[in-house]
Amino acid sequence: MTSLLLDRIGQLVTNDPSLGDGPLGLRRDAALVLHAGRVVWVGASADAPAADRRLDAEGRCVIPGFVDSHTHLVFAGDRAAEFAARMAGRPYAAGGIATTVAATRAASSVDLRSGAAALAEEALRAGTTTIEVKSGYGLTVADEVRCLEVAGGLTGETTFLGAHVVPPEYAGRSDDYTALVAGEMLSACAPLARWADVFCDRGAFDADQARTVLSAARVAGLGLRVHANQLGPGPGVALAVELDAASADHCTHLSDADVDLLGDSDTVATLLPGAEFATRAAYPSGRRLLDAGVTVALASDCNPGSSYTTNLPFCIAVAVREMGLTPDEAVWAATAGGARALRRSDVGHLAVGGRADAVVLDAPRHLHLAYRPGVPLVHSVVRGGDVVVANG
Repeated sequence: MTSLLLDRIGQLVTNDPSLGDGPLGLRRDAALVLHAGRVVWVGASADAPAADRRLDAEGRCVIPGFVDSHTHLVFAGDRAAEFAARMAGRPYAAGGIATTVAATRAASSVDLRSGAAALAEEALRAGTTTIEVKSGYGLTVADEVRCLEVAGGLTGETTFLGAHVVPPEYAGRSDDYTALVAGEMLSACAPLARWADVFCDRGAFDADQARTVLSAARVAGLGLRVHANQLGPGPGVALAVELDAASADHCTHLSDADVDLLGDSDTVATLLPGAEFATRAAYPSGRRLLDAGVTVALASDCNPGSSYTTNLPFCIAVAVREMGLTPDEAVWAATAGGARALRRSDVGHLAVGGRADAVVLDAPRHLHLAYRPGVPLVHSVVRGGDVVVANG
């Protein structure tokens, strides 16, 4: 294994306050040494030790690789017509997922693998070095297994989402489908997943059904996540906290009690700005959550129906503009916050011992991620100590 010196960094975001200024641990004129997939040295560029290879940042900003803790990359087809109708005034409803389920079931595994890999590569080019990928568009035992096999080829952060919606063949029999998900489907899928998730919302699964699935998943050894309170007020956040889920995702419609529960728990509130952007829903207040002491993450929610983006810089800009986060808070939420949502301590920061995942921005400061929305600011991406994207 060879070492890599990343030096002449104009501004380094470490996300470790002990290494620099403020919560982001900002350093000027800095350098990193990466070896065996880890950060082994952080300091002033003038003091940097020698290494086998060198990447000259030329005064650019370097940040930790983005951690996208909520995506649905494994699917077939698209729902562009649905998006156009929504922009013309039709409201978003969970039922549109069935369109993607039909296309995914009909697609070959080769096509599913190709499509998901292309999206993961797209995310990598935008600076995402750690990504979670869910199933949820198969909704049969065989198809959920197939989707998780595809997801497992992309990441170790795989999530079983058999409880996404009730498929058409179980219309009017949601309890029967819940029993299938918590029984035979979970047994087949658990070996392929790290996490289990449930869409606990109107048009999907109620609290009792969601608790049935999540409790069975916990017994099977999976960590828990919840799609919570996206379409309206509901029990999703309370259930996530009750079961010590790693994250409650969406959090669009929150009561004061929901915010208090999150603030007193280890459950991360994962905000998904792309979903509100693409559905014309009201944006939740990230400021309200942060002021209550809630840990907040930002993720892309990449999916074909309600957030067809893999771009976390875009999500940062929207979160700053529409959700009340400061640029510093948004960058932290898309890096360290995502790591918290995956209960990972090795990613989301650039301190000694952390994974050697870094993004060189074609900008002097991290503020440009929100300041220059829509501009491709990723110059280079280092993942596991290897330069995997080089645009310079």
